[in-house]
Amino acid sequence: MANTAQARKRARQAETHRQHNASRRSTMRTHVKNVEKAVAAGDKEGAAETFKLAVPVIDRTANQGLIHKNKAARQKSRLNKRVKAL
Repeated sequence: MANTAQARKRARQAETHRQHNASRRSTMRTHVKNVEKAVAAGDKEGAAETFKLAVPVIDRTANQGLIHKNKAARQKSRLNKRVKAL
């Protein structure tokens, strides 16, 4: 356990940030899953629409430092490839 006031405050902040980051990461994963579900269902228009909604969320997550920019680019590329293949 943290002994100093500064360490206690940092522990509180770390927990707040952890919860905030977990929420953002979960939102991004949900958007990615929605695109994958639409692709699996063979719904070309739905997949394109959900992909359009997922891209800014993935970019925002990368800009906030929750995922690496290359991971964001890779996810977008793979999702786009699946949508185009329909």
